[in-house]
Amino acid sequence: MSVRSGWGALVGLVGLWILVKCNVVDNELDKLQFEAAFQGRCDRSNPCEQLCYELHDGMYECDCKEGFILREDGYSCYEINSTASPPSLEELKYNSVEDILYQKDAVIDIVELFPSNTTDTNKIYKLENAAINAINATTPSTNKLNYTTQGPRLEQKRTSESLAVSKLTTPIRAVANARLTASSTVKPCPLDCGPGGGCSLENAEEVPMCLCPLGRGGERCEIEKEIQSPRFTGSSWLAFPALRGAYKHVQLSLELRPEAYDGLFFLTGERDDMAGDFMALLLHQGFVEFRFDCGSGVGVVRSEETVLLNQWNHITLYRHRWDAWLQLNNGKHVQGRSKGLFSRITFREPLFIGGPGNTTGLTEKLPVSNGMKGCIRHLEVNDHVYKFALEPKGEATKGYGIEECTADRCSHVPCQHGGKCLTSDNSAICLCPLGFSGDLCEIRVDLQVPSFNGSSHLRYRGLAESALTWLDLDVTFKPTSPDGLLIYNGHRIDGSGDFIALYLEDAYIIFTYNLGTGAVSVKTQHKVSIGEWHQLRISRTGRLAILSVDNQLPVEVLSPGAFTQLSLPQNMYLGGVPNFGIVSPLVSAKSSFVGCIQQVEINGNPVAILAEALGGANVDNCPHPCVARPCGEDGECIPEMEYFSCKCKPGYRDHLCSRGPPFFHGTNSYIHLKDISTMDAISSDHFVVNVRFKITSQTGLLLCAFGGGSFLSLGLEDGALVLRFSIKEGEEEIKVVHNSSTVHDRLWHRVKAVRTGSIGLLLVDNGAAITRQSVDLSKQRTFNPKDEGLYIGGMPQTALQSLTKYTTSIVGCVADLVINTDLHLQLITHSEIGHNISECEA
Repeated sequence: MSVRSGWGALVGLVGLWILVKCNVVDNELDKLQFEAAFQGRCDRSNPCEQLCYELHDGMYECDCKEGFILREDGYSCYEINSTASPPSLEELKYNSVEDILYQKDAVIDIVELFPSNTTDTNKIYKLENAAINAINATTPSTNKLNYTTQGPRLEQKRTSESLAVSKLTTPIRAVANARLTASSTVKPCPLDCGPGGGCSLENAEEVPMCLCPLGRGGERCEIEKEIQSPRFTGSSWLAFPALRGAYKHVQLSLELRPEAYDGLFFLTGERDDMAGDFMALLLHQGFVEFRFDCGSGVGVVRSEETVLLNQWNHITLYRHRWDAWLQLNNGKHVQGRSKGLFSRITFREPLFIGGPGNTTGLTEKLPVSNGMKGCIRHLEVNDHVYKFALEPKGEATKGYGIEECTADRCSHVPCQHGGKCLTSDNSAICLCPLGFSGDLCEIRVDLQVPSFNGSSHLRYRGLAESALTWLDLDVTFKPTSPDGLLIYNGHRIDGSGDFIALYLEDAYIIFTYNLGTGAVSVKTQHKVSIGEWHQLRISRTGRLAILSVDNQLPVEVLSPGAFTQLSLPQNMYLGGVPNFGIVSPLVSAKSSFVGCIQQVEINGNPVAILAEALGGANVDNCPHPCVARPCGEDGECIPEMEYFSCKCKPGYRDHLCSRGPPFFHGTNSYIHLKDISTMDAISSDHFVVNVRFKITSQTGLLLCAFGGGSFLSLGLEDGALVLRFSIKEGEEEIKVVHNSSTVHDRLWHRVKAVRTGSIGLLLVDNGAAITRQSVDLSKQRTFNPKDEGLYIGGMPQTALQSLTKYTTSIVGCVADLVINTDLHLQLITHSEIGHNISECEA
């Protein structure tokens, strides 16, 4: 039986056509509104009491002013608050399934009431109860049926007078039982997801997972969780109260970030199964579709462009009566209209967002039935902006399977210079293109020695056929994390087939490769030290691969099978990969490298790490002397572990390209730095010095800093390393002594000295930190402004004895000086600010 067939009528009154329709003006008042269409025009002869609107196809309709509703005659108006008799409810029953059962001589196709996918027991028993109500409505009170409905599984209590109901409800129950029996064969889901939660096996792997009610989260819905920007899984939804005051006009603005090209994300209508009036927004094959039915046929408006997957899209919708306009992003405005003469939509049901409620009545009207997969962060209907949280913090009445959308964090991270925003569980970061760094990719970087932070990579042409039979690979690197992928090159984009992978795992170096007959790995015998430079070499010939790192004994492995050749047509990645989906599952590394890589050599040919890169992301400079460009414009800085050499351009002599580090001779031999950056660093309350040195003298000043009234010196006193400092000019001197290590043995050592307020710390060669300190009152000094700055290797002899405890400077080399973790001071032999220094011998 048609939804409108009970109301559509042909009235032959002087050629007047009248179609009557029941509508709700306001859900709160729950009044009845009629819609009637008349043949003719809105001239003086029209019967409309208040308002008249011309329709299409030579028709017009009457309407009422605010505060009035249309009577059943289709042209007169009834004031909502008046004492006049309202329209008769008996004359105007709604065309829902329950109402059909009340109609005299109604014929119902039970199978049509329950489409093949219906297993909702609540709706089945609701319909059965409606059938009983229908019988009671036309039965004398002495013969009315007695029944109870305490739940969907409780059998109806029947009397001998209920044969009529049995004839009606038996086929309903039979169809329902058949459906429920068929659905019982579905694989059970074993998880206990708590009150309101549901166990789901709908993911591709059929791994059981909990879909939680709105306001709950966790693996078993065990924690409270407030949703700000919802993410929908395809099986989830949010419900809001029914739309009010929207039966004629709807203006909608929405932002969504879809992860799939199909899904229903906005749905509301007249009935709980969405048969009858409805309004829906959905994605179908990537296009946005608006579908609506005012009661006499479905209208469809479809965007001309497709949505952008995994990006935020803006949708604007405007509907007035049967006409609708739709725009996706900044695309073309498209428009359409619903069928027939009815122009109002009744909204009784909740507004479903992200996914549908029950859509059994829309099976043939919508091209998709599942919910959307993705995020929604803004929804505005008729100037009302919705809050997605559960009442009372938000406006959602219910919800299911909702997650927090981490992608929305990117709306607050405006990456610059082409940077892309990525999200993790708790944050959002910018993935910067080559040549830029910073939180927002706002800093232009002159890359010299690349540094990788775990989200970085560089991309090169693949080894292709150059590694068919043999491959020699040399890499110089400094890790700052014990795990991470250094190099990867594969045969196919999905990670299958041949590949090579070089990576760290718990500070061991592992080389894994596959020639087509199975992967094999070779692993170093010992761990590599973190924060130090290392050199590794891989030599592969046919099935045999040999791995050597620093001075460790080489280790080797033989690939299984008979294949001996390696084909690697895909891009080669250094320092990480943009997506681990391209990495073979046979590689155990699941994170990218963190640290520095300064040299890569393939089959004896050095790779210009930056110049030959086809692309990359999040690559910054490593703390290294080459970053300061010590070779000037006429030379190229070649990193050599902690140091460097200069390669001069043609036409320039070698002596114009200096080498380092400097050697200090003990008397009037020093470097003096007094630039703004250095002075700001040494004047700060928190002052950190990290320096490498190689000395032979047991006594001497290694470095000294004066600035802002504070003082700090680092030197050797009878073989012990001593840190001295004072906070303010004229105050007592604090001393920290480190005498558990021998550092004047002509070997390279690293020392870290820290001054934080009145606390001092010494750390030598990554050993135990020394913080024991004492106060020396024997000398309180006054500084001359000309003496301010940082002295390295010593001081002028005239100032040495008057300002420090030392009588001589060191004899030896100093290199790789870093202040406050980010100021890298370049120490070179030909420095104009140095005095009596020469080049340090290896």
